[in-house]
Amino acid sequence: MKKLIVFLVKLIIIVVIMLGIISAPIIYSGYDMYKKALEQMPITEKVEEIRSKEYYTTIDKLPKMYINAVIAVEDHRFYQHEGIDIIAICRAIYNDIKAKELKEGGSTITQQLAKNIYFTQERTAKRKIAEIFMANKIEQQLDKDTIFELYVNTSYFGDGYYTIKEASEGYFNKLPIELNDYEATLIAGIPNAPSVYAPTKNLDLAHQRQKQVLNAMLEHGYISQEEYDEIINKQTK
Repeated sequence: MKKLIVFLVKLIIIVVIMLGIISAPIIYSGYDMYKKALEQMPITEKVEEIRSKEYYTTIDKLPKMYINAVIAVEDHRFYQHEGIDIIAICRAIYNDIKAKELKEGGSTITQQLAKNIYFTQERTAKRKIAEIFMANKIEQQLDKDTIFELYVNTSYFGDGYYTIKEASEGYFNKLPIELNDYEATLIAGIPNAPSVYAPTKNLDLAHQRQKQVLNAMLEHGYISQEEYDEIINKQTK
């Protein structure tokens, strides 16, 4: 038994070393992509550029229900992690292996912000590594509320709307702060797949996504069962 344990330990060490050798070029190329992106425009300048947008909305002008909905469904440990959620990444890897396809990415809100403002949407290992480095840098320079604020002002909501204010006015003819609970939770689910979940494309699918948002909110204690039922009932009206 002792010899078997020693053998398994050695085998694990060999596998780790091999994985390190294989992944080293990808990590280096991702880091290089991250460094070049920062050289082109530092984070402070990028933030100023985004805040100068006509439709930029500060976090104090967003309903609490909307903020909680986004955090619950996209990154419920947002205020605990430092840009990377190891638990979410491991879960995503497990689910991807189980499904035999890339269905989940385990990206935090900070990683999604990094992708929105610095990189393309293509799913490559190189870009993912660059995104991780950038997320770490963003967390070093910005507080959580600022990161969230920037995220909802750089996300795509479908129908040509690239900020929460554009989406709120476009879909509901309201400012974000005026959104009711039904509208706030519906719009929170759109960026996951705007071409599918935009209510103008397919309201039934938008409602399915909204139910996922509400389930996450209920699971993580952001809403009560009564609030959940009340919003769900509005889907049929």
